Amino acid sequence: MKPPRFQYCAPRLLDDALDLLDRYAEEAKILAGGQSLMPLLNMRLARPAYLLDINRLSELHYIEEEADYLAIGAVTRQRQVERSPAVQQRHPLLVEVIRHIGHFQIRNRGTVAGSIAHADPAAELPALLRCLDGTVVAQSARSERLLPAADFFQGYLTTELRPDEMVTEVRIPWLPPAAGWAFAEFARRSGDYALAGAIVVLTAGPDGRCSSARLSYLGIAPVPQRASAVEALLIGSRLEPATLEEAAEAARSLVSEEMQDIHATAEYRRELVAELTRRLLPLAWSRCSSTHSGSA
Repeated sequence: MKPPRFQYCAPRLLDDALDLLDRYAEEAKILAGGQSLMPLLNMRLARPAYLLDINRLSELHYIEEEADYLAIGAVTRQRQVERSPAVQQRHPLLVEVIRHIGHFQIRNRGTVAGSIAHADPAAELPALLRCLDGTVVAQSARSERLLPAADFFQGYLTTELRPDEMVTEVRIPWLPPAAGWAFAEFARRSGDYALAGAIVVLTAGPDGRCSSARLSYLGIAPVPQRASAVEALLIGSRLEPATLEEAAEAARSLVSEEMQDIHATAEYRRELVAELTRRLLPLAWSRCSSTHSGSA
């Protein structure tokens, strides 16, 4: 398979890249890691007139520790984030999530920003950004916008990005002090897209009850799902067995009827979501007293 003909552009400055994007807009596609875009080109599912390669934009190659979040530039590879000593120390959940992305060869080329901009609902990083209320920085030749994760994902492979904008940075919040976390996904084979996955972040109050809860799911709807109803059930509880079962049952309703394909039915995914919820909540709760969980 070969991609359709296109004009290749490889700017070395961000301003030049934004000018090109402003000029060509809907006729252009941005190439960073290429792990999602290249298959789309080869299968002729994407037919851009211009391919804008941003890999020479060294100003977008960084991992920076800010007070409230980790800032990741648009051309930073997933493997670089995974192996960063600072990230390993301060954000073990992010490291664990990245380790489940494909194989290390994929992570050597794939970018954090590219995965989020692609917005595949079965991908791990969009679900993490949704769970932690992260932010996407979008730039055009005329302006910069901060897009909350809750607004960024609009539908299957669809985001709030405008045709003349590109993601220049992703901001992933640090975990709350002494938070407990857990992540798991179910795939037929290691490295395959998950049929379903879940991310949990919990904190405990001084009275031993859950003081905050964040849950998100991947692979169960056209966009990553934040489980607000499940979170409400957990807050104020001690995560007793009855509460865990109620949470697992409530999570079933998040699975969209659209998520029925040759790999699994919607009902099968509901079973997976319920079981993931049952398993991950106690694990995250057991980690709540941990002091290494990424306080800022």
